[in-house]
Amino acid sequence: MAVAGKTRLVAAALVLAWGLTAQAGQTAPGASLAELLELARTANPEFAAMRQEVSAARERTAMAGALMDPKLRLERMTAIELMPEARLARMNRVQLMQDLPWFGKRELKSDVARFATDTAAAQANAAWNELAARIKATYAELEFVGRNERVVRQVLDLMVGLERIALARYTGGLAPQQDVIRAQVEQTAMKSELLMIERERRMLQARMNMLLGREANAPLADPEQARPLPAVARLDAAALAERARTNNPQIFAEDARVRTAQSSRDLALRNRYPDFSVGVRSSDLAIGKWEWMVEINLPLQQSSRRAGERETEAMLAAALARREASANQILAELAERLAGFEFAQRSEALTVNSLLPQTEMSLDSALAGYENGRVDFATLLEAQRQVRQARQRQLRSRADAQLRFAEIERLVGEELQ
Repeated sequence: MAVAGKTRLVAAALVLAWGLTAQAGQTAPGASLAELLELARTANPEFAAMRQEVSAARERTAMAGALMDPKLRLERMTAIELMPEARLARMNRVQLMQDLPWFGKRELKSDVARFATDTAAAQANAAWNELAARIKATYAELEFVGRNERVVRQVLDLMVGLERIALARYTGGLAPQQDVIRAQVEQTAMKSELLMIERERRMLQARMNMLLGREANAPLADPEQARPLPAVARLDAAALAERARTNNPQIFAEDARVRTAQSSRDLALRNRYPDFSVGVRSSDLAIGKWEWMVEINLPLQQSSRRAGERETEAMLAAALARREASANQILAELAERLAGFEFAQRSEALTVNSLLPQTEMSLDSALAGYENGRVDFATLLEAQRQVRQARQRQLRSRADAQLRFAEIERLVGEELQ
């Protein structure tokens, strides 16, 4: 019994060790944008619901063009003949009928259902484009937060060094105690900013998990690097506008609605013509006698039919106007996002090539001047703040370019890299 107990204990320990090893080998998603997009495509519940709606719409297409079920009628008649030799007479009847629409109506009903399926598929694609753009934007914000944290920590380390310099000068009687206190106050401000950055990171991680269809507190890896962006010169506005007209799912959905309205209008015009039913009936099964028949409904309510035709004409005009309005709005948004993307890249280039080197030179000069007693501590702090603001401006411009580029891809309807 003791041996068996030890064996079970060893087995449990091995299983636990294997589970911990497997768990340690699993890495949290979030390091790469492609991984996040693939995870969202398979796990986001809203997108999954829209895919199921598209599947349901496809099934409705098959039902729309089908004939109605035939109707079978069974009759049994019993009669008593009033004769001196009264006897019982029985008669059995069978009737089979099939309703048939007028020529072309079934095809038009199938077209209406098929175009409705195209609309549902386009709406699902539009939902995915929107979801992908939000994931890209959140990823860019997380990447910005990580880089901004490194900048703030660098400034914090710098302020620790400046405090040592101020303390040494104060000990030697070369600087007032106020310089040391200012350095400590600046460090506290940097620590407070780090807390704000941590709060923003957690909020962004919760948003990303929501977009991925995961629990809000599920672990996420830090972004490894930002997406490479094309130069502004490579983004031709006219070419992108043409691609948006062709690939944007919202425009495609409006096109499908126009085709649906056209088929509905044609179907309403076909309702001027009657539907009919054909069938066979036995007058007496005992003798095997059969009859055939044709029934036709009479479309005499012309006023209601004309109203239905006018309704479909109005719906077609509305669909055409809505398609034009949607295209105009998307193209206007595309031009706006292109302008914002260009501004963000130009702002980053200006910061990197001019502002940042200038502020860094100013900080070096102020630091050397403070050590030699030619510059006061307030000037040194101001130079440090200018460097920090320039670096954060560079990061903000880069993140803004990422956000604008994600919006451009959403409007175009496809990846541009």
